[in-house]
Amino acid sequence: MAEVVWRPSEEALERANVVRFMRRHGFHDYGEFQRRSAEDADWFWAAVVEDLGLEFARPWERVVDTSRGPEWATWFVGGQVSIAWNCAHRWAEGERADEPAVVWAPEDGGRRELSYRELSGEVTRLAEALVARGVEPGDRVAIYLPMSAEVAIASHACAHVGAVQVPVFSGFAAPAVATRLQDSEATVLITTDGALRRGREVGMKAIADEAARAAPSLEHVLVWRRLGGDAPMQAGRDEWWDEAVAGSPGSLEPLAVDSEHPYLLTYTSGTTGRPKGIVHVQGGFLVSIAREVAYQADARPDDRLHFATDMGWIMGPWTVVGGHAAGCTLVLAEGAPDWPADRLWRLVEAERVSILGCSPTLIRALIPHGDPAADLSSLRTIVTTGEPWNPDPYRWLFERVGGGRCPIINCSGGTEVGACFLSPTPATPIKACSLGGPALGMAMDVVDAEGSSVRGEVGELVCRRPFPGMTRGFWRDPERYLETYWRRLPGIWVHGDWASVDEDGYWFLHGRSDDTLNIAGKRIGPAEIESAVVEHAAVAEAAAIGVPHEVKGEVAWVFCILAPGFEGSAELAAEVADTAAAQLGRAFKPDRVVFVRALPKTRSAKIMRRAVRAKALGTDPGDLSSLENPEALEEIERAVA
Repeated sequence: MAEVVWRPSEEALERANVVRFMRRHGFHDYGEFQRRSAEDADWFWAAVVEDLGLEFARPWERVVDTSRGPEWATWFVGGQVSIAWNCAHRWAEGERADEPAVVWAPEDGGRRELSYRELSGEVTRLAEALVARGVEPGDRVAIYLPMSAEVAIASHACAHVGAVQVPVFSGFAAPAVATRLQDSEATVLITTDGALRRGREVGMKAIADEAARAAPSLEHVLVWRRLGGDAPMQAGRDEWWDEAVAGSPGSLEPLAVDSEHPYLLTYTSGTTGRPKGIVHVQGGFLVSIAREVAYQADARPDDRLHFATDMGWIMGPWTVVGGHAAGCTLVLAEGAPDWPADRLWRLVEAERVSILGCSPTLIRALIPHGDPAADLSSLRTIVTTGEPWNPDPYRWLFERVGGGRCPIINCSGGTEVGACFLSPTPATPIKACSLGGPALGMAMDVVDAEGSSVRGEVGELVCRRPFPGMTRGFWRDPERYLETYWRRLPGIWVHGDWASVDEDGYWFLHGRSDDTLNIAGKRIGPAEIESAVVEHAAVAEAAAIGVPHEVKGEVAWVFCILAPGFEGSAELAAEVADTAAAQLGRAFKPDRVVFVRALPKTRSAKIMRRAVRAKALGTDPGDLSSLENPEALEEIERAVA
């Protein structure tokens, strides 16, 4: 059994936002408060908006409407809101106007700081430039940038005019960028001439140009001069950002849109098919993320928040929306957090970061470099997410980084959740590696195959009621959304995670219950890796699986059937892996490529990936009654050995 490593002091309890919120509503027991928050949505979510001072331009008529079923619940019905106003402009008109909103740390040194007044002005001018180029509410604007002040400006500018932002992971190769541009039908792309990563220049404009050739909807490309402006520019389409905003007066008022107006279209991967386009809306996303950053991460205006992430993953928007909704200073860093190895710790020391976000994978990668030598006394909260913890790295983070005085807020949700399902708070005791319990407002459970609650054993993590931050479906694919989350147990969201609740009521995760790979905290579907692999002429068919890895948490192994005329070799395996990396980015390069004559398939011709994984790892493959060719598993077992 895990031990309790964090018990809040009286000082921590008196400081905690969640304690203030509880007491305001007459609660003194967090468990009771959480249960009420999950059972009474009308009361709780309205109370969140009031407590956090979030501003709706027009009040809502109903908190939630489930008349179309829980799958299609709508929130803050009839209300109008602007994320840009709540995250940037309102602070610029108040006492925080001259306080820092963003600090940017480029990889090659230096520093740039924007006050809330300056951020508001930059957002407004870019918003005006977007409107001048024909962007209307609902149009998609892709953001392909490294973490920088420009990320926050671009994000809020999209919200300012009611455009739907499409953040793209800055490490993607051109084919993966193109897929997202094509699927979203983005009309504008905001990118940069280049960026620095581990001391090397990455030509992001060149990658964007290659992707743009496969994106016929793209009309305008705005380019930030990061590396000096030496990049090819296509006449009539490409413009330098600074020149595009030069004539903007900075007077355009932010557009208040319906609470259900689309805000964010971001992509995550499932077990089959193309990446899923996850749709989030202005009202639900703002309130859900603001709640999480305020009550779980315990953020307030005097905090300096840094999350080692990218805008292409949900924790990027989490940082920009949640941190700025709380009036925090965001510390955004270009490049890799572990290059040099002590960079993250030096950043915390230099910027006096008080809330640090990271993944278990990053911590496992940093441990071999030794204990931090920097002054980390500014830290008071550490937020982690992305994958389950194992005990030793968790304890190292708690003791060597947090000094035993910072709670680890280990939360879990997902791109589709728009916040978290499970999370502790600084005001509650925390067991090592646990996720505490259901987050505020979340009606969570662990169930068996029939949907009955189970305790003390591993089951499926589910959510029994809708919540404001949930995706409003997959982009132009409502059936896939229903099939992914709602069809297995009708009326209940089945998330695809194995979970358990111990005898003391602490919740733990145990990995994915579907085939999704989780590489260094980044989810990618096996089909996307397989599609990249078969781009190589030698590969006729492939099956990708996730295999545990000491540092990354999980890596990809790919089992390939060769096309006629090709012979397997170590050289060919390396070529195939490089092909996948060229399509998806080096972060997703397969760790191992294995050539086999056949893949195990069901009678309906579906590859049985769980059986492949079981044979590769030497575990029980379970029920194989639907398998057409069991001899394929024997070959896989021999090939791996």
